[in-house]
Amino acid sequence: MSTFRLEIVTPERKVYEKDVNMVVVKGVAGELGILPHHIPLVTPLKVAPVKAKIDNKEEFIAVHGGFMEVRKDKVVILAEAAELGADIDVSRARLAKERAERRLAQKQADINHQRAEMALQRAISRLESVGDNKE
Repeated sequence: MSTFRLEIVTPERKVYEKDVNMVVVKGVAGELGILPHHIPLVTPLKVAPVKAKIDNKEEFIAVHGGFMEVRKDKVVILAEAAELGADIDVSRARLAKERAERRLAQKQADINHQRAEMALQRAISRLESVGDNKE
C-alpha cells in the first residue's frame, strides 16, 4: 500500500513524523480523509484528534487547532499545540474537562466562556486521543 509523510509541527517542536497510509482530520468544514497522491489543499483545523493509519494500526495525536497543508507526497500540520496519545496524562485531562464543564455551567459575568469552551475542547481531544471518551 502507498504511503506519504505526515509531519505535525508546533512552534516548539516537531511532534510527529512518519510515513502513513492515511490521515483523518477534522477541518472547519468537516472531517477529511487524506490518502497518498491527494490533490494539494490547505485548510484550517478544529481542536480534535488526528488519526494516522499505518498498515492495520491507528495512532492518535491530539491537535489543538492550526492548519493542514496537503502536498502530493506529504502532509504537514502546523498546530498551535499537539500531543501524542501516549504522552497524555489521562487523569489530568479528565480533571481539566471537569473544571471546564463547571466553569461553563456557571452564569457569572466574570467567567470567560470562550476560554472555558476552548479548554473543554482541548481536554476532550486529549481524552479521545487515548481512547477515553467516557462522559
